Amino acid sequence: MRLKPILVAACLLAAGVAFVVGNRSVPASERDRLPPGARYLAAAYGPDRYSQFAEEWIIRDFFQDRRGGVFVDVGANHYRDSSTTYYLEKNLGWSGLAIEPLAQFEADYKTHRPKTRFLPFFVSDVSDDVAKLYVLDAHTVVSSSDKAFTERTGANPREMTVPTITLNDLLPRHGIEKFDFLSMDIELSEPKALAGFDLRRFSPELVCIEAHSEVRQFILDYFATNGYVIVGKYLSADEHNLYFTPLR
Repeated sequence: MRLKPILVAACLLAAGVAFVVGNRSVPASERDRLPPGARYLAAAYGPDRYSQFAEEWIIRDFFQDRRGGVFVDVGANHYRDSSTTYYLEKNLGWSGLAIEPLAQFEADYKTHRPKTRFLPFFVSDVSDDVAKLYVLDAHTVVSSSDKAFTERTGANPREMTVPTITLNDLLPRHGIEKFDFLSMDIELSEPKALAGFDLRRFSPELVCIEAHSEVRQFILDYFATNGYVIVGKYLSADEHNLYFTPLR
């Protein structure tokens, strides 16, 4: 007999079962701080995950562990750690693009992500230009074109110049006209990236996008204007990202 997910979650919590992120056991104190919606998803799809927060569980729930889809991962960073797409490729046979300006990650993608093509670009509203990126080598997930944003995490970030490209230019070059899932986590650069992306043309079925307060309203307006709606049932599961799907 299959127990209902919410009951399984309660049993796991009561038993003190540790949650795992990537290959890291999560302390009970962190586990207990999961939002209520994430606890339910952890029961159904966890308790382990590779994504930083509940993204992996939400994506799996939305697609019901569909096999063989296509993703576009903007701001992909490490091939596995905190990845929203590693599980999709490793366990469900998905393929796609990992777009990440920090080229240091490319070798591991080639080794460990055979179905993913790594592209060392900064996604923006213009192609064939350059952007400044501020990087903390000990914490690359907060790399941003906004120096002050990166400095919230650590002092004296390294400045580097990276090539830009729009999704409108990049996707057709790699044979993508339609795809299933878009992940975007680029630390306040989301508005520029979205300005160079024709959402209606490529029409991903699900979008997971980080929405810091500084850019949240732009993101909400962009998706509403393009006929997408928030997937409301995930609002209580993930406090960091918003999830959008086309209005049916």
